[in-house]
Amino acid sequence: MRPVVLCFSGLDPSGGAGLQADIESIGAAGAHAAISCTAVTVQSSQQVFGFDACSATLVKDQATAVLNDLPVQVIKSGMLGTTDNIAMLSHLFAEGTIAEQTPFVLDPVLVANSGGNLGDEQTLVTAFRKLLPYATLITPNTHELRALSGEQDLHDGARKLCAQGAKAVLVKTSHDFDSGDIEQYLYIKGEMIHQSTLPRLDGEFHGSGCSLASHIAGRLAMGDELIDAVKAADQWITKTLRAADRPHPEDSSAQLIPNRFISM
Repeated sequence: MRPVVLCFSGLDPSGGAGLQADIESIGAAGAHAAISCTAVTVQSSQQVFGFDACSATLVKDQATAVLNDLPVQVIKSGMLGTTDNIAMLSHLFAEGTIAEQTPFVLDPVLVANSGGNLGDEQTLVTAFRKLLPYATLITPNTHELRALSGEQDLHDGARKLCAQGAKAVLVKTSHDFDSGDIEQYLYIKGEMIHQSTLPRLDGEFHGSGCSLASHIAGRLAMGDELIDAVKAADQWITKTLRAADRPHPEDSSAQLIPNRFISM
């Protein structure tokens, strides 16, 4: 069958982010997405109202069922929601349930683009640091990078996350709205090995970070080297955002939903 990416992510009822973004983005890369649902959120494309996290036991049982059944090539995590869920995922790596050589794309979700905390931030930051040694790639936005690293300078922050165990860090300036185009920097083992510039499109987008990280995971599952997966995802996400759906056309400030089927 197609290569499989096992995703740990929450349900977004609007379909803009979370597990639906994972499924569509990984499918667009040519791979198959399997899901271990970590939480059920109450949110629209514009706002988060709340969430109920799944228990760590339930999340683990979902993941184990997939790992025992499908040829999982890559692991991707998004919203984990609780320290118990983060610790559970760390344990799956530590105990060898997830093979050590399995690539792992870590999207350290702390706050949704549509607003609202997805857990106590400082508690989640502390827990996420224990996942860093297992991460093939971590894809924080600028807020998450600064929170995880304790550094204000993005380059210092990326180097620090590498020093704390992450094999690679993709720095994205999409959340720095005072800048012009979006700059991205790929650090591997503490060294910047690739830089790209993406156009900053009009509007804000719901689920763009989920989509980018998941497409990278899908490309890794298809056999791409990391730098090639990042380059392919850059091209793909730009297409999806250019073609994004506008749920509230009368409101120019409303968030748009990426059209992840545009290049399929």
